[in-house]
Amino acid sequence: MMSRARIILHIDMNSFYASVEQKVRPEWKGKPLAVAGNPKERRGIIITCSYEARAFGVKTTMTVGEAKKLCPELIVVPPNFEIYREHSRAFFTLLTQYSELLEPVSIDEGYLDITEAAKNRHALEIVKEIQMRILHEIGLPCSIGVAPNKFLAKTASDMKKPLGITVLRKRDIQDVLWPRDVIEMHGVGKKTAEKLYEYGIRTIGDLAKANTLEMKMLFGVNGERLVKKANGIDERKVDPESIYDTKSVGNSTTLPRDEVEYYELKKTFDMLCEKVANRLAAKELVGSTVIIYIRDHQWRNSTRSKSLPDPIGKKEQIFEIAWALFLEHWDETPVRLLGVTVANVVDEKTVTEQLNLFNFEQYAKEEPILEVVHKIERQFGEGSIQRGVRKGKIKASKKREQTSTKTHHANTSFSKDFLDDFK
Repeated sequence: MMSRARIILHIDMNSFYASVEQKVRPEWKGKPLAVAGNPKERRGIIITCSYEARAFGVKTTMTVGEAKKLCPELIVVPPNFEIYREHSRAFFTLLTQYSELLEPVSIDEGYLDITEAAKNRHALEIVKEIQMRILHEIGLPCSIGVAPNKFLAKTASDMKKPLGITVLRKRDIQDVLWPRDVIEMHGVGKKTAEKLYEYGIRTIGDLAKANTLEMKMLFGVNGERLVKKANGIDERKVDPESIYDTKSVGNSTTLPRDEVEYYELKKTFDMLCEKVANRLAAKELVGSTVIIYIRDHQWRNSTRSKSLPDPIGKKEQIFEIAWALFLEHWDETPVRLLGVTVANVVDEKTVTEQLNLFNFEQYAKEEPILEVVHKIERQFGEGSIQRGVRKGKIKASKKREQTSTKTHHANTSFSKDFLDDFK
């Protein structure tokens, strides 16, 4: 007897940071808004923006200056991760009411297996209820993809935003998925797409029909996975424990040209470190190893890393180490790709910084550790920990340069035979 297909949802909050800002500041609803690391600096990077801002052409990774040119009335605010995490917790708590098989992917998206719940209620009735409860109880819009596996659910959730509900069955793949450009497929980046184009694979349908052995030779194990996914095959289960498997957080970018300009490279590192720091903050993680990746104009790859005694997570801390690593090893060879990763990550709540005479002054300016100091003094007596004084000359360090939703009706796509023919 054939087992029943799973019913898996991918729930993706729409423009999450911006939507939260518009919720807590109702006067901003319906207005173009962006969240940026340094909102007062023209060179600050846009992290996310509202759909009203996107209508003007504002996009993630633009500088504040570029965004303001497109939309002079743009409201730009700094990120507030404490309130984002608060709304994220409410979001995931709500989802646990429908299934124990919940897999958070990031602060604003996750997979939910509702196969068991759908035995007693129509699946789409559950999906609509989840979307409306998130909208009315938490005050935020989301899009939901419904499918028999995680890959198709993720693909479906991207199809209609904001406030979309899209069902993608395996029988729909040839008509819905295959005609799309291969770069639109989840898991295919720009460089992979370019390589696929070279071999005449331009659509997802072309990829689905590709020779698996040839793809494996070109892309390794990932090549085989890509062919399977293009055919709608994804055997991964919704795993509630997978969120604890994170070992690193990173970001990389391919430069538009072979770059040798010092300040352009520095600007790129600044942008990458800001993205990594934001992702760490969103996941409440810190890490003790900083890794940089460099690909030169001849596509030669190199990696440099530095391990630290104490975990870090702030953008300024990551940038200082990443940029120093780059300057130490760069011989002015033209660069085509740069990446920054913070590895050996742990939950920031479990980390207790060791206070010592040499790092106390540095971190007292940046971290809320005075409370820790006071606790030590209450236990061992006032003055038991004191600020140290270094003797001898201290090398002058280089000065760091200053770097700078309208609610729509839910879109639905489904038929009455949803439960009977979902395979």
